[in-house]
This record gives sequence, structure tokens and C-alpha cells, in this order.
Amino acid sequence: MPCLNISTNVNLDGVNTSSILSEASSQVAKILKKPESYVMIVLKGSVPISFGGTEEPAAYGELVSIGGLSNDVNKKLSSAISTILLSKLSVLKSRAPTLAGMVPPSKSSFLPELLSDLTPRIQTDASLVLCGCRNLI
Repeated sequence: MPCLNISTNVNLDGVNTSSILSEASSQVAKILKKPESYVMIVLKGSVPISFGGTEEPAAYGELVSIGGLSNDVNKKLSSAISTILLSKLSVLKSRAPTLAGMVPPSKSSFLPELLSDLTPRIQTDASLVLCGCRNLI
């Protein structure tokens, strides 16, 4: 089940969060080629965030998915989510989710044996971390 967690310092009172959730869910499903019925989006507002020494509108996101991730997919997801946050919350793309890195399970703090115990015979590709910063690649 792909899960996208988005945190922003923007106050969401009076914001149509349903449209953000809907658009993000649709984009994640489309880009990852997974059924939208399996996609989860978590949106948290009014989170204290400082980026680049300022508290101007910014966002931080993390996507966790079993399979379906690649450099090309990461770029597409970063662009899609950044576009949504720009149009819905006025978070500039330079202060919205952009690909920071992929961490294969073998290089993460999770032992591959632990992951294999969760769902036998499913290979975990990577965890994608999107962060509110300029493109680091």
C-alpha cells in the first residue's frame, strides 16, 4: 500500500483539503501504476517548518511503497505533488517536495529479513523520501 505523508507549515483552516487528497491520491496511483484503492495520503497542516532559514510556506513529504519506485518515477511524483501544493497551498516548487533520495532496504535501518517476515515473497524496491528543499540530484 503506497502511503504519502505530507506535512506543511500552511494553516489548512478554510482550505479544501479533499481536493488536495484526491489529486495527490490520483497522481500517486497513476505514476506508481497501482490501484488507487490501495493508496493512502496523509496531510498535516500548521506544522512548524523552517527551511532555508525562513518559515515561508514549505512542505515535507515521504512516500513509502513496496515496489514501483525508480528514479524516473521519483521525478514524476516530485513534480506532480509540487504542482498540487503550488496550486492549492501556494507553496513554491523550490519549497515543496522534491526528490532527496531513495533508500533501498539493504541500505536502510530495516533489516531485509524483517521486511521479508512482513509479507513473504514480496520484494521491496525502495523507500522514497521527498523533502521540502531544492532538487538535490
